[in-house]
Amino acid sequence: MRMIVFLVALLALLGTAAPVGAQSSGPYAYTVDDPHAGLSTPDGPLNLDTPQALMETFLDAAQRGDWDRAAHTLDLSYLPPAEQAEQGPRLAQQLYQVVHRSTVIDWNALPDRPDGLDAMSSSKNPMAGAARRNIVLTRMELANRTVSLRIARLAPAGGEPLWVFSRQTVENVPMLHRIYGPTQFEKALPAGLRAQAFWTLAWWEVIALPLVLLLALAAAVLTHVAIRRFRRRSGSHRISAILKAVRIPSALFAFVGTFTLIRSIAFTFSGAVNAVLDPLQTALIVIAIAAILLSIMEAALDVVSDRQIDEDVTDPDAEHERNVYTTLSATRRIIIVMLILGGIGFILIETQISSTLGFSLVASAGAIGLVIAFAARAILADIMASLQIAFAKTARIGDAVLFNDQWCHVEHIGFTHVQLKTWDGRRIMAPVNEFVSSSFENWTTEDPSILKPVLLHLDHRADVGRLREAFEDFVQADDDVIEKDEAQVQVVDHDAQSMVVRFVIRASDPSSGWDAQCRLREHMLDAAARMDAAASDAPAPSYLPRQREEQLVG
Repeated sequence: MRMIVFLVALLALLGTAAPVGAQSSGPYAYTVDDPHAGLSTPDGPLNLDTPQALMETFLDAAQRGDWDRAAHTLDLSYLPPAEQAEQGPRLAQQLYQVVHRSTVIDWNALPDRPDGLDAMSSSKNPMAGAARRNIVLTRMELANRTVSLRIARLAPAGGEPLWVFSRQTVENVPMLHRIYGPTQFEKALPAGLRAQAFWTLAWWEVIALPLVLLLALAAAVLTHVAIRRFRRRSGSHRISAILKAVRIPSALFAFVGTFTLIRSIAFTFSGAVNAVLDPLQTALIVIAIAAILLSIMEAALDVVSDRQIDEDVTDPDAEHERNVYTTLSATRRIIIVMLILGGIGFILIETQISSTLGFSLVASAGAIGLVIAFAARAILADIMASLQIAFAKTARIGDAVLFNDQWCHVEHIGFTHVQLKTWDGRRIMAPVNEFVSSSFENWTTEDPSILKPVLLHLDHRADVGRLREAFEDFVQADDDVIEKDEAQVQVVDHDAQSMVVRFVIRASDPSSGWDAQCRLREHMLDAAARMDAAASDAPAPSYLPRQREEQLVG
């Protein structure tokens, strides 16, 4: 008995349960009066059961020019029945022109179910598994706001539920048509040119698109030639340099600007063409403007550097020049980064590429996402390391550094590499991250003067006092040795074969110090050899180690 009661209660609960998004009293739809009360009965049945069926019915009727039939796919409930027969076909024709010219229908996003449930969406989608009665097809820009093209499911009193273009969308059709509809030029074309050729292109589009591209190319060529002639006539070297730098970006801007102007005045291409042209056009405009700004910035920074830097930045006394040049280099990189990030952001916002199907698929691909993230991490690390060097002044352009046991001058600090020039004229391209993370000696920071030691291995019987006299003669005579009173001779080590004598001098900079060091070594070896040759047999002083001498003689 208890089991029977339990089963009856369980069946009652299951019977009262309803699916998500459904209503127990009827279909999940907007309850309205007859939205087509003023329209005549269409020829043949209308299939408006699902979102896909609605779009197929609308496009089929529009392509056949049956606007009375197409009007039944609109929610005209906001119009008095007496006006629906007149305005419905006109609104349907305008809506088709707007849809055809401004957007591409994503059929994969249109459910083919009466309840609008998207069975293909990810479980992370909040609408996954839920019935819908309102679906957004796309969003479009008006003069001062953004509106959406929507379809809605209606439940007319005494009729079956049907999918139609929503009331809000139909009310916005006249405004959208003024912006996205055909221009006066297109309306004046013969009917044969307005007929569809292939894909979604009309014959006039097939003819006009190459012509517009040729006109834009002609404008670019004329701009390039005009700037070149003006540059030749210019008497200023700086103006000539600026014109040379902006010549190609200006030609690109003339090309895309002419193309955009003709499109906005004379032509409105179909949605499939616009889907490609709009983002490409925006990207080219941003690239051209950014290139022009970068060229002007480079010329302006060159003018500043010419005024501030009057000598070789590798000169030891060019402390101010090295600071200025390094700061200008960092400023140049910051402006480049800002222009790139600003341009990318503008393109993403203007083209709304982040909301397109293709971008969503790419962004959702795990492998591609990991590759992009890894590449972005490496690039960002290089940029930050480059700016760190520039602003921390750990190495300035023109500084003498010892990197990986090689004496170099810093020639250029870029985004990814530091260019070093070795003493023998070779170029070392060190990755920025490696350069920052490794220890290196900066021989120019604070004080460019440098101590240069020379170590000689001499016989234990060598007379250090006589060697000191020869050393003093060198110090007083050599012009590259500074602070002569600080020069020293020291016995720093010894072993069973010899003693180690160090001769220390100070030079004004690493370059002259290297030359002075080599001359000192040569002078002291020559002095030791002369003193050794002049000495008699033991126990007289000897200078060169006897073992080395015997090996050389043997």
